[in-house]
Amino acid sequence: MKKLTALFVILVLLSSCNSSSEPPKKILKEANGRINSLLVVMKDIQWEGTLGDALREVVAEPVLGLPQPEAQFEVSQVSQDYFGRMFRATRNVISVEITDENSLKISKDVFASPQVILSITGTSEEEAVKIIKENKDKIVSAFKLSDISSVQKNILKSYYAVDKIKTFKEQNYSIKIPKKYNVVEDNGEFCWYRYRMGGDHTMELITYTYPLESPEDEAGENISINRNVIGSKYIPGQIEGSYMITEEAYTPHTFKVNLNGYEAYETRGKWEVYNMYMAGPFLSYSILDKANNRMIVVEGFTFAPAINKRDYMFELEAILRTFKMG
Repeated sequence: MKKLTALFVILVLLSSCNSSSEPPKKILKEANGRINSLLVVMKDIQWEGTLGDALREVVAEPVLGLPQPEAQFEVSQVSQDYFGRMFRATRNVISVEITDENSLKISKDVFASPQVILSITGTSEEEAVKIIKENKDKIVSAFKLSDISSVQKNILKSYYAVDKIKTFKEQNYSIKIPKKYNVVEDNGEFCWYRYRMGGDHTMELITYTYPLESPEDEAGENISINRNVIGSKYIPGQIEGSYMITEEAYTPHTFKVNLNGYEAYETRGKWEVYNMYMAGPFLSYSILDKANNRMIVVEGFTFAPAINKRDYMFELEAILRTFKMG
């Protein structure tokens, strides 16, 4: 009996310690809303005026590199009066109000998970517009990074181990390739995986390296040149003498970026097949590996004529952003 009493006391003490040191976790419902979509919460009259125009210039800006204009986000709007239980679990929310302070605040997982609520307040419409314009990149990246994380969590539940991909083993770098993609080529220097979406529509992943032989190489000025070399060597078209190149009539957009701690260049543009009528968008990250005097390139491109391609390219971006060396 004494032993049972002592055991009961110990259990009570442990329970009280746990309850005092760790507050119960808040259970949140799963967020609703599509990837690359936003709910704007602001007065109707403001949405239809200068304030709404300023916000649309940011969130509805076209994605670079796509054959047809597609906005970064699909945007819908409700007034504060209607932002009740029906809308509070929305994945991405921007709230804009005129109050007694100028501020921009980002909150996560308030009513649902994953959720980002970005709140902008201004002492006047002019001040709110100023905040939007000055924080353009911050506003876009807050939602984009959250959506990238959601896509990665969804599509990378099952992916190929690094030691199963010859090029990754021999070249000492990797990305996480979902197992729904099938190998086309993996020869130790060049890696190519493809996902067939139905019909002739595909999403493609390729990786390769090239040596840094000039200051222009290191400055990212020869990315398209080297890309065309790889296309002629490894990515043939359906007729003799055809192969993938960077579209000559469209200059790609290249930016210097930080990719998971690595110095890199992000390039968005269009590809085409030389001597054939085939084309589409591509996104590549060219990572400077100065220690090994080389550029590592990880790229995604898609072939999906006559349909929107933003979300396909977004999935490829989520995969490419898993890059790491070693």
